Amino acid sequence: MVALALVWLGASAAGAQAATGRPRVDPSWLRVDAGSKTAEFQLIAGLTGLNGALNFNGFRDGRLTLTVPRGWHVVLHFRNHEGMLPPSAEVIDDTRPVPTGPAPAAFDRAFTLRLAEGLPPQGEDDVRFVADRVGSFLIFCGVPGHGTQGMWIRFRVSGQARRPTVTS
Repeated sequence: MVALALVWLGASAAGAQAATGRPRVDPSWLRVDAGSKTAEFQLIAGLTGLNGALNFNGFRDGRLTLTVPRGWHVVLHFRNHEGMLPPSAEVIDDTRPVPTGPAPAAFDRAFTLRLAEGLPPQGEDDVRFVADRVGSFLIFCGVPGHGTQGMWIRFRVSGQARRPTVTS
């Protein structure tokens, strides 16, 4: 468990990008415990300089999708990797246009501390909730203006999926 935590915390900007400079999915971001039906996802704000660091895990504008089966426990291990901007995260309904600031969470307790203000550089928070309804949602930065500038990825709860996945 300690070694896995070190791998998660050691995720780097270089590890998130392929040789082409485009972001890629790092398999260490997702840990699955099928016995307890728990998906743990390392959600890293500002992992790369993409979009002025307004990204999650090096992706913006919904180009990364975390999918979990309905009824699973979800833990988003949020970390602000960026040195200047104070981001946050919440799971909201998939709406267009995206909100300009914090919106009601789609699941009970599906948001970080300091939602509108954001967390400081290297700030961390764990978001824990049960994905108890099927649908398409967004993992969205609630700091005013960040989401509208592309700081959001997709979150999907599936009635057919047997195992959590993360795809680009």
